[in-house]
Amino acid sequence: MTDPLLLAIRATEILWGISLIVQTVEFLRLIQPMSANGVWSFDIQQDDLSHAAKPIKLLFAFMAREKIYRAHLIFRLMAACLLIAFGSSLSLLLFLFLGTPIILARWRGAFNGGSDFMTITVLTGLLIGSLGAALGEHDLAWQAGLIYIAIHSASSYFLSGGVKLFNADWRHGKALPLFLDGSIYGPLSKQSPFWKVPVSILTSWAFILWEVAIPLAFLHPLLMLIYCGIGCVFHFLVFWFFGLNRFFFAWLATYPALLFAAFQLN
Repeated sequence: MTDPLLLAIRATEILWGISLIVQTVEFLRLIQPMSANGVWSFDIQQDDLSHAAKPIKLLFAFMAREKIYRAHLIFRLMAACLLIAFGSSLSLLLFLFLGTPIILARWRGAFNGGSDFMTITVLTGLLIGSLGAALGEHDLAWQAGLIYIAIHSASSYFLSGGVKLFNADWRHGKALPLFLDGSIYGPLSKQSPFWKVPVSILTSWAFILWEVAIPLAFLHPLLMLIYCGIGCVFHFLVFWFFGLNRFFFAWLATYPALLFAAFQLN
C-alpha cells in the first residue's frame, strides 16, 4: 500500500471519528427531550411509521426506548474512539452504517441537513474501503472509497456556488447581509460593513468563485491544499456566525479524500 493512500485513509478515519464524537455527544445531551415525557417523544413520532411493515415498527419502537437509545449512543461513541485509535474494521463500520439511519429517523431523516448527508457519505466511503479490503482488493477498494468521498464533497461545493451564481440576490450582494442578520449574533449593527453594497458584493463573489473553482483545484495537490485551507476558514466562520459546528467537522473529514484525489490525478 502506498504511503499517500495510507495517510489519506488514517486522516479520514481520525477526522470522521472526531466528527462522530461531536454529533454523538450532542445526541446524548438531547436524551431528555426525546424521552416519553419530552417534546420529541416517540409516542408522537411513531405516527410517521403508520404505513411501515410491522417488523419495521417494532424495530424503531425498540430502538427508541430511552435505555436502548442511550446504550446505542454510548456504543456509537466507543466505536468512534476505536476508529480513531485503531482504524477501520468491517464490523465497526457496519455497526455505524446500520445505526445511522435509525438515529436520523428520530429526526424525520435529518438532524442538521447537509452535515448528516456528508457524514453518511464519508461513512459510505470508509465502508467501501473496508468491504473491498475484506474481499482481498485492499488498495483498489480504498482508492474507490476515497474517490467516492471526493466526488460528493467537490460536487457539494460546486453546486452550492452554482446556485449562488444564478441567484441575483447573491450576485448583487443582497443575500449575504440578510443571512448574517439572521445569525446567532444577529441582527447586524447598522454600522456593519456588510450592509455596504461594495463590501457585500465583494464578499459574495469571493464565496461564489471559491466554490465553483474546485475543479481547478484538482490540477495540482498544492492548489487543493490551498483550497482546503480556505475551506477550513469558511466552515469555521459558518460555525462562528450560525452555530453550525457539525458542518465544520463533517466537511473537514472529506479533505483528505480531496487531497488524495488531486494527488492521484497528478
